[in-house]
Amino acid sequence: MILVDQAIWPWRGMRWAHLVSDESYDELHEFADRLGIPRRAFQGDHYDVPAHIRDEAIALGAEAVDARVLVRRLRAAGLRKR
Repeated sequence: MILVDQAIWPWRGMRWAHLVSDESYDELHEFADRLGIPRRAFQGDHYDVPAHIRDEAIALGAEAVDARVLVRRLRAAGLRKR
């Protein structure tokens, strides 16, 4: 399942969210590709996405979750990088 947390992280005058998969990196990369996010934007275990892309991700089926839930599910899946 693709997960996205709240767009609360400020950077470059925008608010950003984290996009992850609790299934596999392949699932995450395929979903990011559907959103037009380049692979070079991958940050080890997630993509940072601005608020408007977060909305698109949710429209494409990503589950909106709290940041704590996102991290918990990422760890449970063994996909969390430190």
